[in-house]
Amino acid sequence: MTGQKASNELRVAIAGLGSIGSKIATALDQGIEGLVLSAVAVRDAAKHQPFLKSLRHPPLVLPIEQLGDVADIVVECAPSSQLRAIVEPAVKRGKAAVVVSVGGLLDNFDLVDLARANGGRIMVPTGALIGLDAVNAAAVGTIHSVKMVTRKPMDGLKGAPFIVQNNIDIDHLREPLKLFEGTAREAAKGFPANLNVAVALSLAGVGPDRTQVEIWADPTVTRNVHRIEVEADSARFSMAIENIPSENPKTGLITALSVIALLRKQRATLSVGT
Repeated sequence: MTGQKASNELRVAIAGLGSIGSKIATALDQGIEGLVLSAVAVRDAAKHQPFLKSLRHPPLVLPIEQLGDVADIVVECAPSSQLRAIVEPAVKRGKAAVVVSVGGLLDNFDLVDLARANGGRIMVPTGALIGLDAVNAAAVGTIHSVKMVTRKPMDGLKGAPFIVQNNIDIDHLREPLKLFEGTAREAAKGFPANLNVAVALSLAGVGPDRTQVEIWADPTVTRNVHRIEVEADSARFSMAIENIPSENPKTGLITALSVIALLRKQRATLSVGT
């Protein structure tokens, strides 16, 4: 069955089996209507063998450039540096790619044109945010401004290029410290593992150069906290979410669940939300 599909099943391949990819693989193996896990790509196959053997229907293990050969949807769950190597072969074949490292998409935006030219699709899950459907709807009219304020525990920010380049010590903070204020595009460069949420928000609304972002290192919080304020001609709304970190402190538990929800929509008889 692996690599093959029933006439109406969508084959899904996953690039990366970290905290996000492994949860998506497990959900597919347990059963999502109309979908089957066909293949995975991992840097160290031996490391992931125990997990793969635990699945009821172990998928093929392939190089990332071959995932599009055996899948209708390729899910990118790898470091953003690998985004192009994963997405380009898939969309060239007219397949769909689900992009988790959406911050990396800004530097590879020609992939959208490549997908359009070849009949492929690039799908960005809601991820660690709420309300992207409301932002999408408001963008059909006119959005005047979008601002996001993110507060994270120190463990979730360590190693970010912006912090390293500016030699900022966040290990001994006793009160919240504003690290950054600027556009979503700038935030994605300075905090590539943390600010996929800001880029997703920007793509749903007014773009990465008009979406304003603040980033705080906050010793008073244990969750990744995001607050969004939108002013539009159709509505004024604010949203807040507090995400519990996964095994990877830079990633919220809800991110993997968001991808699973997106995959479920692909073949669901009843689909709720825009």
